[in-house]
Amino acid sequence: MNINKILGFLTLAIALSSCDSVKKNKNSKLTIESKKKPNIVYILTDQWRGSALGYAGNPDVKTPNLDKFAKEAVNFTNAVSVTPVCTPHRAALLTGKFPTSTGMFINDLYLPSEELCMAEIFKAEGYSTAYWGKWHLDGHGRSTYIPKERRQGFDYWKALECSHNYTKMPYYDNEDTNIKYWKEYSPFAITKDANQYLTNHAKDEKPFLMMISIATPHYPHQTAPKKYKEMYPPEALTINPNVPESLEQRTRKELQGYYAHATATDEAIGNVLAKLKELNLVDNTIIVFSADHGEMMGAHGVKPFVKQLAWDEAVRVPFLISYPSIGENKGAVVNAPLTTPDILPSLLGLSNLKIPESIEGENIATLIKNPDPNADRAALVMGVAPFGANFKDPPYRGIRTKQYTYARTPEGASKLFDNVNDPYQMNNLLDKPEFTELQKSLDDKLNIALNNIGDEFKTRAYYLKKWNYTFDEKRRAVDWWSFDEGKGVVQSPKAIK
Repeated sequence: MNINKILGFLTLAIALSSCDSVKKNKNSKLTIESKKKPNIVYILTDQWRGSALGYAGNPDVKTPNLDKFAKEAVNFTNAVSVTPVCTPHRAALLTGKFPTSTGMFINDLYLPSEELCMAEIFKAEGYSTAYWGKWHLDGHGRSTYIPKERRQGFDYWKALECSHNYTKMPYYDNEDTNIKYWKEYSPFAITKDANQYLTNHAKDEKPFLMMISIATPHYPHQTAPKKYKEMYPPEALTINPNVPESLEQRTRKELQGYYAHATATDEAIGNVLAKLKELNLVDNTIIVFSADHGEMMGAHGVKPFVKQLAWDEAVRVPFLISYPSIGENKGAVVNAPLTTPDILPSLLGLSNLKIPESIEGENIATLIKNPDPNADRAALVMGVAPFGANFKDPPYRGIRTKQYTYARTPEGASKLFDNVNDPYQMNNLLDKPEFTELQKSLDDKLNIALNNIGDEFKTRAYYLKKWNYTFDEKRRAVDWWSFDEGKGVVQSPKAIK
């Protein structure tokens, strides 16, 4: 990050802290507002689709802690991942910018230090910052030590670029360059350490920003703890109607471990939520539960493990948020969608902090504080350069409203679904005469969203050339595995200095 930007934010923070904030209560007496800004605890899971939770109506999966939290939070039922795959989502989350603006639209890229990121903004406002778990923004291989200058403002650090070895999860401990391993199933180990951090900092004068990045329920599913897998006999699991018979057996097998990971992770998250209550931190803490993307799990004939697509199974994610003075809004539902770049400006808005001009997402703090199930907006999603298992899929741009999904590929419109009346997206309404006006309206909304960020929507080859990215010829993805042999080449939107 640019030193001038840091100094600018520090100057602003000092200026703000020098002013006493006063307000009148109902009795017209002046009262001093608390000077301590709200803490933030952001719990980010991996590949947890929005439908795979008890509170979302899933008849099989057991998520009692998150079900309880949903009654204490505002539930955004149509939150979407701007590009439903790991690195692009995480970059958009931390920058508040769209993947076509940052160039962070495929996995295993390095997020440039020039980008102004979440932890840097909050840190300049006086926050302590901490990160646990999967990072996937460093682009120097998946097991390489990440030095402090590449952590985008996070100080406390127990993390790794990327691993899904849940029974022997590697990580780096702050400035120790020797790799370590969590001593138990990683969701439990990571949240135990996070709880210790909470205990140590509960009475600090400085507020804190904690990002707890848990890599489950992302595959491999067979490594879920046995006792949780035993809760889900494959033959007893519900298979959605958009899963073809040819994939039913495999989907049952994968769902067993997927739901087992989800239930175990729910327990781990529940421990963090309980600790926040035990330490009396809830009344001054913004708490978020979400995921970076979903999981197709056989839907529409797409095999388990796959994401990146515009179907709801991949693009729709959970998003629960509680905040100080939530009061009567506990348990409220918002059906209007939000997309990933909206999250950072909304957190800043809820914290009464200045939103940098570089941020492209919309501050929807007003909607969070005044939840309206009938409100609507258009949330932009995109598949800029499908890679890996999705290499043969066309790029797309799409929007999600509270009722509809609309998407285009370079060849033209590809999807129009009424998600209220067709929740499994099995009846494509494209080009049906009775929906002509609706299709045009949604297409106009998509064009407006693209114009707002200067996205011309071109081919994958165009964007790869523009940003000078190359794919491995066999795997059709950025080559991260060669770093293990000392032969890796960093790919990034900006030249590495």
